[in-house]
Amino acid sequence: MENLGMKLLLADRQDITRAGLLYLASSMNLHDIACVDSKEKLIGALDNAGGNSVVVLDYTLFDIRDIDELFILHERFLLAHWILFSDELSPSFVRRLLATSDHFSVVSKDSPLQEISEALRAALDGHRFICQQTAGMLAEQPLAQVEQPNLTKTEVEVLRCIALGMTTREIAEKRYSSFHTVNTHRKNIFRKLGVNNVHEAIKYALRAGLVDSAEYYI
Repeated sequence: MENLGMKLLLADRQDITRAGLLYLASSMNLHDIACVDSKEKLIGALDNAGGNSVVVLDYTLFDIRDIDELFILHERFLLAHWILFSDELSPSFVRRLLATSDHFSVVSKDSPLQEISEALRAALDGHRFICQQTAGMLAEQPLAQVEQPNLTKTEVEVLRCIALGMTTREIAEKRYSSFHTVNTHRKNIFRKLGVNNVHEAIKYALRAGLVDSAEYYI
């Protein structure tokens, strides 16, 4: 059953797109709707709604700097569900997005109205939705082909050790390196991946196929 207490926020700068989404939302009997055309207004609307919102976001045309800034907004408004509405998202971007939280959905602007309606209903129910076009794009690109940050061979090996549950000291002993050297590699890995903790680094290693989920340390 739809969460009728949720607000629908249309974060899009194109008049024609907003008009189409408003028409679709109205046909679905959704009435608590607001349009915002800047990050500042989006944050204000989320604050006013207590974060309890479904945000339809044209990510590529909105003034959100990068995926890390989007993740910061997600952490700030944990109740919000985000539907990224775009045709220009790369497979690596989508994989990272979906691995971070089930509060992110992806819908192509080429999606039929029925599919967009399904995405809205799923988000209102608290469920993720991936449109067929995006699902097909992900299926066509194997994990081994996912774009990766420019990690050195040593950094990849250290990341794999981290994903396998090894401590910095254990990695240093295995590699016959100093604790300081491994810790420097660790900091460089986190910086290049744009992550802040081991949990996020492990999720990246799993997504990129650097470690198999069957051997992942739990």
